[in-house]
Amino acid sequence: MMLSVKDTLSHRFGESGAGKTESTKLLLQHIMNLCKGNSQLEQQILQVNPLLEAFGNAQTVMNDNSSRFGKYIQLRFQNNTVRGAKLSEYLLEKSRVVRQDTGERNFHIFYYMFAGLSSEEKEMYGLLDPSLYRYISGRFGTEDVAQCWKQKYQEVCNALDMVGFQEQEQVDMQAILAGVLSLGNVTFEPEERNGSVKVSEASWGWLKAAAGQFGVQEDELLKCLICTMSVTRGEQIQRFHTQQQAEDARDSIAKVAYGRVFRWIVCKINELLAEKVDPEVELSEIGILDIFGFENFAVNRFEQLCINLANEQLQHFFNHLEQAAYKEEELPWETITFNNNEPILKLLLAKPLGLLSLLDEQSAFPQATDKTFVDKLNSSFKGNLHFQPGRGHVLGFSILHYAGKVQYSAGGFLEKNRDTLPATVRGLFINSVTPLLSVLFTGKSLCYATISRTGTLMPHVKAKVIPGADDKFNSTRKQSAAAQFRHSLMMLMERMYSANPHFVRCIKPNSQKEPGVVDSQVVLLQFTPFDNFLDPSAPRPVLGAEEQTGEEVKMRKCKRGATLRWFKETQAEKVMQDDGAFPSWLHGMISRREAENLLIDKPLGCFLVRISQSRPGYTLTYRGEGRCRHYMIQVQPNARYVILGEDRAHASLTQLVRYHQTVGIQPFMEILTVPCGQKSSESLDYEDLECLKLGPSEAKGEVPPEEQPSPSRPSTSRPGVQSGAAAVLRHVWFRRTKNSQKEESLDKTRIKPSSGKKIGSQRAFPRFHSSIRLAMQEIQQLSSTTLNNSAQSCCEALSIKDIEPK
Repeated sequence: MMLSVKDTLSHRFGESGAGKTESTKLLLQHIMNLCKGNSQLEQQILQVNPLLEAFGNAQTVMNDNSSRFGKYIQLRFQNNTVRGAKLSEYLLEKSRVVRQDTGERNFHIFYYMFAGLSSEEKEMYGLLDPSLYRYISGRFGTEDVAQCWKQKYQEVCNALDMVGFQEQEQVDMQAILAGVLSLGNVTFEPEERNGSVKVSEASWGWLKAAAGQFGVQEDELLKCLICTMSVTRGEQIQRFHTQQQAEDARDSIAKVAYGRVFRWIVCKINELLAEKVDPEVELSEIGILDIFGFENFAVNRFEQLCINLANEQLQHFFNHLEQAAYKEEELPWETITFNNNEPILKLLLAKPLGLLSLLDEQSAFPQATDKTFVDKLNSSFKGNLHFQPGRGHVLGFSILHYAGKVQYSAGGFLEKNRDTLPATVRGLFINSVTPLLSVLFTGKSLCYATISRTGTLMPHVKAKVIPGADDKFNSTRKQSAAAQFRHSLMMLMERMYSANPHFVRCIKPNSQKEPGVVDSQVVLLQFTPFDNFLDPSAPRPVLGAEEQTGEEVKMRKCKRGATLRWFKETQAEKVMQDDGAFPSWLHGMISRREAENLLIDKPLGCFLVRISQSRPGYTLTYRGEGRCRHYMIQVQPNARYVILGEDRAHASLTQLVRYHQTVGIQPFMEILTVPCGQKSSESLDYEDLECLKLGPSEAKGEVPPEEQPSPSRPSTSRPGVQSGAAAVLRHVWFRRTKNSQKEESLDKTRIKPSSGKKIGSQRAFPRFHSSIRLAMQEIQQLSSTTLNNSAQSCCEALSIKDIEPK
């Protein structure tokens, strides 16, 4: 594969629903296939798209899977092998979190959670029936659609595991999303005494649920919603909100929380997929731009203006490239007519009198309104051929874009551009007991709350939190949404001009979102694993026959010892069965050749899993047709098990084996059949595990009381092996478990053993799990009481009607 230092492929041309995102996924798969590698990094890169689609895509009237953000994926190569990837995102449509137009939905992830979570998990996160939630408009879907969403949720969970997200991070993230939904159900009513507002009686349970899901105190969250605190001349002043201001604060918190979760996901992906090579080595690069297409809905808002501005800018860039190509090839390009959209770009981007500059100017005035902004546009652009004022009493304006006329509704322009956040919210979330929410608003670990000029979270820069900083953080001097988008668009264009771009035209076949249907009028309007062959008749190799120097032998022993310690300390209790024995397919630290010797006369599909001799990990050896295949099993930092080159992560080694006993291993789709229970002829099986240094009681062979033989205990399926290190490791495990019980006292509301798992395995829970559960019970009781009262009132009305004289 020949690559220039910087190549950019832009899936830019095409309406919403034309297939830009889908073709991006196909292109990524094609590039990874051309690399002909089998690295875990390539599989992780392929998992980025389904992950981002779940959190950044939504159903619109034009497209069931519309990208509500733009993304630029940079793939970096060395010697035609992918070495890393970096993702940039642009203009997430946060307003969709709190409102959707008719025929549209919220971001996919909310529906996936309702469909994919079990009843126990919904109770854990505090999720009730989806019809109750205002932010998803009470709409869900048919049973077939819900089944599809359930499958999508499983894909998202697998993608999170594959990329490397920790289990607790995933739990915290879903708790925050549940908190966003609960917050949307908090309503307000006037307070009779002082003219302020209070939370309605019917929604107190939702406030408590949101506080528990966010990991904050209920009264502190309430203060952020109904009042604003400020300091003037050293005196703290409390100003109560009107009902509209309280609702705006509620929606603002929901949008900011979701937006920062999305940016954190992007930041985390970049951290996990960063290239791990010498920074002085020059890498080749391919960039793929998948950005929203031109949009013209029945109602077009601030987001559509930014989207169409990006399309204007890219169209101008494309025209420039076409002219340069014609000149270079000496083609008569002057005779080709096209719409020069440079005047439209000046209308939108010029300083100080462009539309975005005027929007920022109005946003800086606290007393300015959407109407004063429209009046300013009408006076500034009077006579401009590409601008039309709104007709009648419509609060809006029209822009004559290169693709056609679009009428924009100006309602909400200033608020969205200011992107304000209640001043006390940042301090509240910084002190949240949910680590992820705290990370999103201050510097603690991977991603920090410092916002770059492009609007993304900037890693490795700690945000200084000082008294009074909250007011400055939310002041009008903070970069507006329009300014952030303008800067990110400028950076994108700099990348495009410095690269060798190629454009792909995506055609939308019909407007009904139907597969296999081409409407000609609509179309016209858009112009591997390592193999070893087996020979049963050939002499079997003798292990250890090769001459080795003393230094090599010493190094080999050190590696083996380190790997055995890794297995003892982190893996033994996870692999062990409920009866204390190891599975019959698990072998010790045997070599590749010895594994082949064990499988040479076994039936097709026979397999074993062995501990690696040189690295912390495993290898799956499989008896194929005339050969053995060896698949490396990688244990990821998030404790997930993945066969190198596979696109699925597993919570345990046992789950991995069970899965591939029904689903074939790529690329040959071979299915595991029976485990190899034969002990190694070279005594390299569990003997190695017995050589670990043991405590005094273990060296004497004493058995803890918990492990006295029991007649009712089933015997192991692997006779002759259990008496070795399996018993030793079981003793070690019980000793460690007893010590940990003495040394650690776990919060029962946060972590408890999950059902169906072995002793010692623990599951992540939201921090305020008990509070969430109590809030859900309060909501359900209130709903039940309301329903009963309604039914009683109805019955009383019927009784009165029955006794009335006719």
